[in-house]
Amino acid sequence: MTGPGCTVAEVAVLLDKLTITELLTGYLRAIDRGDIATLRASYHLGAFEEHGGLYAGPAQGYIDSIEAGLTHPRAVGTHTLSNVLIEVDGDLARSEHYVLAMTRVKVDGVVRDSLVASRIIDDLSRRDGRWGIIRRRLRFDWSHDLGPRPERWVSGLHDPADLLHGAKFPDDPVYDDSWRAVSTVEGC
Repeated sequence: MTGPGCTVAEVAVLLDKLTITELLTGYLRAIDRGDIATLRASYHLGAFEEHGGLYAGPAQGYIDSIEAGLTHPRAVGTHTLSNVLIEVDGDLARSEHYVLAMTRVKVDGVVRDSLVASRIIDDLSRRDGRWGIIRRRLRFDWSHDLGPRPERWVSGLHDPADLLHGAKFPDDPVYDDSWRAVSTVEGC
């Protein structure tokens, strides 16, 4: 049953948009956590990646080129998703979203942080009931170098060695199934 003015087709499109949004969000989590299997599964077979002038070719080749960096235990990156717009037309869709990435790299022996803003345009398709990326085009908008990594965090208040940190796949708490045991909410 649908609400007033809501058709079954409109609800189906909303569910498709939610599914695609979760795909895009899961992709960014996979990048940050070094979850290569989830990253690969975000694309359909034969997908093409155009990564802002840094790479253009098969999406799986792109993943091959960044896998070692993403899974390195000291690799740090945080990607946030915003301004998500999705157009759905049957089993095809196009999305546009913004990504703000905090990246940490070592240059000339000094660990440095940068903020990078980009926009991604994805062509997606639904195959065998599963949405996946078939073409991705990333465009850089701006970057700001923050400088060397600070020894202490939050204006010098915290020693990072005393804080709990995220981890790479499969050691990050997000991959822990313990939440299922404490959940008391039943599904629909």
